[in-house]
Amino acid sequence: MGSILETVMLLCFGFSWPLNVIKSYRAGTAKGTSLPFMILIITGYIAGIFAKLVTGQTNYVLIAYILNLAIVSLNVVVYFRNISLDKKRIQEIEA
Repeated sequence: MGSILETVMLLCFGFSWPLNVIKSYRAGTAKGTSLPFMILIITGYIAGIFAKLVTGQTNYVLIAYILNLAIVSLNVVVYFRNISLDKKRIQEIEA
């Protein structure tokens, strides 16, 4: 039962992160995005993955952790893309 509830929690987060990536990409700005928050989430997913590996509970829940980690990592990539776009806009304004 614990694995099922853990999977539900991960799926809820898992469905939220792609929406956040799309929103951030479309916004084209890093304003309102917190890199420390994303790093904290990534750290949590890595800890969850290691917990599964250390305890030998390598079941389907591990896949959810890995997928969520990948999606949040993609969000970090979009964040740095948006930082670059923000800098270009500032340079254009100053020019």
